[in-house]
Amino acid sequence: MVPSATSPERDPATSNPTVLKLRKTLTSESAPLAHRFRALFSLKHLASQHPPTDATVPAIQAIAAAFASPSALLKHELAYCLGQTGNDTSVPYLRHVLEDRNEDAMCRHEAAEALGALGYEASLELLRGLRDDDSEEVVVRETCEIAVQRIEWEHSEARSVEKLTQSGFSSIDPAPPLPQASQQRAIHQLEETLLDTSLPLFQRYRAMFALRDLSSPPTLPTAVTAVQALARGFDDPSALFRHEIAFVFGQLSHPASIPSLVQTLSNPLEESMVRHEAAEALGSLGDEEGVTDVLKRFLNDPEQVVRDSIVVALDMAEFEKNGEIEYATIPETAQAVAA
Repeated sequence: MVPSATSPERDPATSNPTVLKLRKTLTSESAPLAHRFRALFSLKHLASQHPPTDATVPAIQAIAAAFASPSALLKHELAYCLGQTGNDTSVPYLRHVLEDRNEDAMCRHEAAEALGALGYEASLELLRGLRDDDSEEVVVRETCEIAVQRIEWEHSEARSVEKLTQSGFSSIDPAPPLPQASQQRAIHQLEETLLDTSLPLFQRYRAMFALRDLSSPPTLPTAVTAVQALARGFDDPSALFRHEIAFVFGQLSHPASIPSLVQTLSNPLEESMVRHEAAEALGSLGDEEGVTDVLKRFLNDPEQVVRDSIVVALDMAEFEKNGEIEYATIPETAQAVAA
């Protein structure tokens, strides 16, 4: 049974006019996809407030209401945003998506990753069961493997004694960065861990996020070398792993990542979940010369999720060119977008 996302007309808690406007845009199949994404990230902002406000739960319910959409791209992004809330109200919606074998594997993978990000031990039984189910999609099994190890790490003694460098990114990542010294020598060691397919994915992800942190800000002396190390991850046999490399490049918005992202997007044999992430990463680099022209070449791509990602990426590129502060329509401009 689908958890109720609560009808806004029946729930007085959703009387917040900003949430109502954003929910209307997000759940409207006639609204432009780019507007729906901006509404989503506005709701994510409201849903992630700590301590919670009177808009927090209604915003989570509004995000969950859009799981009725046929768009795999949108639903996968909904799951990601719920995982970033740090709020257990998100859990039943994510469990439902993950347990539904008729749902797109990309959406289910994102729901599993989101449960890992939320970190509740009660999710372990479900995640372990899917991790160990040989009939499951590989991308779902691999994601569950990482999510289990993240939750176990979150509640371990090792976490309390590890000395992690403070990341400049506010996201809740699938794995914490490996502890490391910010020296050039460390990049080579991290790259070895990143590319070693004999190691658990969780360990390799930790190296990935350590390299990300050595790539930002772009003026950091280690940045270009760390980006180049990450780009070698596009040769990995795991589509999940390659997709995460593209996601990290979207966070970094480093020009040195453009060649590998263009190559990934341009490869018709690449998995759509990887190509779509490469497209959105290029959208975050929209103010760089030639990026918009590259994206426009794929507006009629055979893969629906890639076509949809191009639409969103072009909107992101426009946002970058306009110098807007945040890719969202949070309170100040919510009414204009939701109208």
